[in-house]
Formats: sequence, structure tokens, C-alpha cells
Amino acid sequence: MTPFTAEIIGTMLMILLGNGVVANVVLKDTKGNNSGWIVITTGWAFAVFVGVIVAGPISGAHLNPIVTLGLALIGKFEWNIVPTYIIAQIIGSMLGALLVWLSHKDHFAATNDDGAKLACFSTGPAIRNYSSNLISEIIGTFVLIFVIFYLSGPDLSIATAADAKIGLGSLGALPVAILVWVIGLSLGGTTGYAINPARDLGPRIIHSLLLKGNSDWNYAWVPILGPIIGAGLAAFCYLILT
Repeated sequence: MTPFTAEIIGTMLMILLGNGVVANVVLKDTKGNNSGWIVITTGWAFAVFVGVIVAGPISGAHLNPIVTLGLALIGKFEWNIVPTYIIAQIIGSMLGALLVWLSHKDHFAATNDDGAKLACFSTGPAIRNYSSNLISEIIGTFVLIFVIFYLSGPDLSIATAADAKIGLGSLGALPVAILVWVIGLSLGGTTGYAINPARDLGPRIIHSLLLKGNSDWNYAWVPILGPIIGAGLAAFCYLILT
């Protein structure tokens, strides 16, 4: 398996299980209907765990363009490999979202709430205030990336794309899952804590292709720009402090 394939599969599994738990909670007549935010945040944490376990030994399990970007900004990842990883992550997120739709197809049909259906694909704000929503995504992503920098260690040796294994997989899956979990519990209630542009964009594209209804593209820039700014700030602070 190549790093490109590993990022596709790892991201696909993460989205399938992460958005799958959202679907189980919000769609009509599922066994987990209305089981709440704690279930969603816990499910997402373990979804990240599974993705990291699978992709970590091959690609480093970035599973997030912002992890890839952040590591490149502090010199821990080669810039020429960045586009390949990001493309793989977006493809994987789209495939994962497609599988969520297939596995819950009858429940999507039974659910009349278009907002609930969209929530099974992409994030949205609890209170729509774009400036506040942007700040929430910046802060959440800052915490994610800043902590990852310290967990990933100071050393790096990459010769080729085949050797590019610096990222979440170098940390061990459990610390990353705990990190995502605590971000969701503490900071995620405002926007659904995308903290990952691929996690939001890829599934939103699938939603627009498969389901009738508003995919809320007016909001889609927030979970893209916010994480980019958050990663940049995390990289700046890390470089200043080390």
C-alpha cells in the first residue's frame, strides 16, 4: 500500500465511522436516535483511532489537510508531497460519506429534517455568526495542531514519498483519539468542530450530489479557512517556542 492509498483508506474509515455515528444519533428510527452529543464526540474520537491504526504505519495517518500543512510549515514534512496527501484525504472523505449514505439510506429517506441529513455529512454552527464560528474553528484547530507538534517529536528524516511517515501515526492512535475527544467535548459544541477541511468539504460535495436540499455552501468556507488559520498560528507559536 502506498502513502496515497493509505491516506484515502484511513480518511474513508474515519469519515464512515465518524459521520456514521452522527447518522445513528440524528436520523429517524435508528437504534441510537437522540443518544446525544457525548455519543457523537466519543464516536468521532474512536473513528480517528481506527483511521490512524490503519494508515499510520504507511503514511503517518495525517487524515487531515491541516495536519499535513502544519507539519510542512514547521519543516517536518516535504512541501512537494503536500498536494498528494490533500487530494487523497479529500477522495477518502468523499468515499466515507458515500458509505454513510449507503448504510443509512432507509433512514435518510425516513427523515424529513434536511438539517439533520446535512449534519450526517458536514458541520454547521449552533448559532450562525460567521465571525464567531470562524474563531471557534481557529481555536479548535490550533489546539489540535499545536498538541500534535509536541507529540510528534522534534526529529524528521524523509527521503521520498514512500518514507513519508511523519504525522498522527508517529504518535500512537490513542493519544490522538483522546485529543480529538477532548476538543469535541470542550470546544466542539459551537460549530461541530470540523478542524479538518477535508472532513467537511468532501462529505458536503457528496451531500450536494446525492440528496435534495440545501448543502449550506454559504457556510462551507468557515471549516476551510478557520482550520488553515488555526494551523498557521499553531506553527508560528511552535516555531517561536522551540
